[in-house]
Amino acid sequence: MSIRDIMEAAPVIPVLVLDGSVDPIELAQVLVENGLPVIEVTLRTEEALPAIEEMSKVEGAIVGAGTVLNAVDLYEAVDYGARFIVSPGLTDGVVRAASDKRVPILPGVANAGDIMRGLDLGLDHFKFFPAEAAGGLEALKALAGPFGGVSFCPTGGIKEDTAEDWLAHPNVKCVGGSWILPSGETDLDHVGALARRAARLGKA
Repeated sequence: MSIRDIMEAAPVIPVLVLDGSVDPIELAQVLVENGLPVIEVTLRTEEALPAIEEMSKVEGAIVGAGTVLNAVDLYEAVDYGARFIVSPGLTDGVVRAASDKRVPILPGVANAGDIMRGLDLGLDHFKFFPAEAAGGLEALKALAGPFGGVSFCPTGGIKEDTAEDWLAHPNVKCVGGSWILPSGETDLDHVGALARRAARLGKA
């Protein structure tokens, strides 16, 4: 799959910080069954890589690694089954490692300089991060002016009640949402309900 295919698979990519409190296979099944097949597991905990490996076994799940900071992180994540890479920023090293592994990458950008460096590297799909702290929707609208051919996945500070506004922008293909699995949440029925609502965003 291309990064465009991944971004267009669902309106929300759940951004997960896993600490072992929920079974990763059951979680992936709940997300896929409720319309969110693309799953980002952040490399912020020891449980992340084993979770990627387990979740990747779930039929229909498209599991990627987030918070990838360098080439070593990327290579390791791909070895554990990550099908796409998300990084908080854009560096030559991470982009080249993604090219080496032939894995789609969604690097973070926050300003025009970041986007121009990405374009120089042959990229035109980016994570706008941290979305709210970097100026919110108005900042993205301003960036979309000179970069009309660029697509974004805003992530960072976006909530269920604000996601629709972001998704209404033509350059936004999806948003990253940590609200799908709130910190400390272990009730997968609740997660499923959040996922169902998220899967319907932007389709009214």
